[in-house]
Amino acid sequence: LRYENGVLVQAATRGDGATGEDVTVNIRTVRSLPLKLHTNSPPSVIDIRGEVLMFKADFARLNERQREAGQKEFANPRNAAAGSLRQLDSRITAQRSLRFFAYGIGSLEGTSLPASHSALLDWYMQLGVPVCTERATVKGAAGLLAFYSDIAEKRAQLPYEIDGVVYKVNRVEEQQKLGF
Repeated sequence: LRYENGVLVQAATRGDGATGEDVTVNIRTVRSLPLKLHTNSPPSVIDIRGEVLMFKADFARLNERQREAGQKEFANPRNAAAGSLRQLDSRITAQRSLRFFAYGIGSLEGTSLPASHSALLDWYMQLGVPVCTERATVKGAAGLLAFYSDIAEKRAQLPYEIDGVVYKVNRVEEQQKLGF
């Protein structure tokens, strides 16, 4: 998502990692995403990285509508979300309950980057951009394993599907030293 002076101006898929598809018209139908950031002093440019997803209950309702209309059902929420975002008709996208979780950052101009990943996600929440609430800042292997166990216990009850747990180094300075 690209915001300029606080206003959503572009959305793109990651595509092949270098070139993505412009999905701006469709991303504007995602009700949880602000078209204008919730701040009086936005950065001049911010590229917010994240993922479009569909909750399990919304996916079930979508497939029920597909069956009733005699249309093909979707295999899983991830494919349904990706296909919905790439629709040529944004009215169809708007009928599908898509959501968004921010998880990273691209370009940032006009303000400084928070010192930690957790602070970045907190900032996104202040700006009105949704992030996953199932997150924690932990220390050491014991903390990592405890978080993993906690998510494993909750996994079946989460309103969305997950592949597993993602760990990130919290300090941005250390992330930059490590590279990608």
